[in-house]
Amino acid sequence: MTSPHTDRWIRLDGTTNLRDLGGLPTADGGRTATGRILRSDNLQTLSDADVRRLVGELGLRQVVDLRTTAEILLEGRGPLRGVPEVTHRHFTLLPERGHHTDVFAVEEEDPQLELGAGWTESLLPRQVAAHDEGEPPAVRSYLGYLGQRSENVVGALRALTRAPGGASVVHCAAGKDRTGVVCALALAVAGVPHEEIVADYALTAEIIDALVAKLAASPTYADDMVTRDVASHTPRAETMDRLLVLLDERFDGPVGWLDAHGFGADEQAALRARLRS
Repeated sequence: MTSPHTDRWIRLDGTTNLRDLGGLPTADGGRTATGRILRSDNLQTLSDADVRRLVGELGLRQVVDLRTTAEILLEGRGPLRGVPEVTHRHFTLLPERGHHTDVFAVEEEDPQLELGAGWTESLLPRQVAAHDEGEPPAVRSYLGYLGQRSENVVGALRALTRAPGGASVVHCAAGKDRTGVVCALALAVAGVPHEEIVADYALTAEIIDALVAKLAASPTYADDMVTRDVASHTPRAETMDRLLVLLDERFDGPVGWLDAHGFGADEQAALRARLRS
């Protein structure tokens, strides 16, 4: 296995877990293209210099946000929201209360909209299939994204596929769980082997201390950061490995899951071209 190169990291003042999905080997001997799709933690604390680099140097034109409506409202508008060249798309991967399908449109209609309760109080109970109850908690969570929010997983991939040009960044709060699942599916479509997808997912462990410290500084995430130790937040290779094994067993792989959920051959080819050409 070829480990993901450390030069895939993009070092900014306001992010901890930002890296390029380019440079990963594919099963046919190629490499994924750089500058097309980035993965990141929360973008709320970007500096002015970060914004200039992302939009100017790296050509960022789309943000795909996987956080819940409550998280976005509690965190407030990040610096990229004021950049006209950048489009924002929202696809929550957690079951939540309310009926807002586009939190950014809601904000435009009511700029003073506030959320009083903590964001976890806005979530609905996660449903776990009986045959998944014995899986580790993180694996159950990931299966929950795919089972309860399949339309938004596919929506996020469609947004990445149909991006008008430039780079897209997909992110959640930490950039490891929700972002990890969406990126794993995208890399599978691009032909990146199982073990390389696992290695990319686990790469976040290298910066987990700094990532937990960053999130602990936000009132939105502080409680969750301090009530669990760093080890419990650290992504483990076996988690993504297990998810991919289950998708192999149940759907003949991630691509089979996408086929079964309406992201068919034509869209897969378009996403593959975006990540490969």
